[in-house]
Amino acid sequence: MEIERINDHTVKFYISYLDIEERGFDREEIWYNRERSEELFWEMMDEVHQEEEFLVEGPLWIQVQALDKGLEVLVTKAQLSKDGQKFELPVSDEKVKDLPVDEHIEEMLDHHFRKSDDNDNEYVGDLEFLLSFKDFEDIISLSKRSILDSITTKLYSFEGKYYLFAEFPEELFEEDDIDNMLSILLEFGHETSTTIHRVMEYGKLIIESDVFENLRKHFK
Repeated sequence: MEIERINDHTVKFYISYLDIEERGFDREEIWYNRERSEELFWEMMDEVHQEEEFLVEGPLWIQVQALDKGLEVLVTKAQLSKDGQKFELPVSDEKVKDLPVDEHIEEMLDHHFRKSDDNDNEYVGDLEFLLSFKDFEDIISLSKRSILDSITTKLYSFEGKYYLFAEFPEELFEEDDIDNMLSILLEFGHETSTTIHRVMEYGKLIIESDVFENLRKHFK
């Protein structure tokens, strides 16, 4: 594993898929099995701490980039703001927006789900997302993840971009499942402020249902 200390708050490391397998992890399970992926992450962080004395304290912002032969991981420690009430990243706002992190996923869930009055930790109703993609190849790459087939999907084109409508029916998905699938979707796509109603009205419907399964039929 290659480790690069960026500054006091940030470290970047690269691990090959061969190294991952030699550590006893399957290449596919690190994407689909949350417990195993967390186990691998903390094993890597122990190694980072030993070599770079990078002490983990408080929340972490994590960016994972899948490369051809391995993973590149950027880890940044959050810092308490001056009033001591909230956490901040010691990087610019522009950098923060680019981080596909668990905290962003939780924020997205809170925004799209309506919490019940009886239980603040319980979400009710179906979850709907509209994600934008600049490159059609990114959607094809996502179609290789068969775990996403259970999501209700439609694909549109609008103003030079591709838009994936994704719906998670309440009766089919647990919150952890949605968490994992959103992590995969956000590897390639971005949440957009454009509404599905605008895309439906002015855009072009490319695939009406089962987007990923249909793409695999045409792009093997």
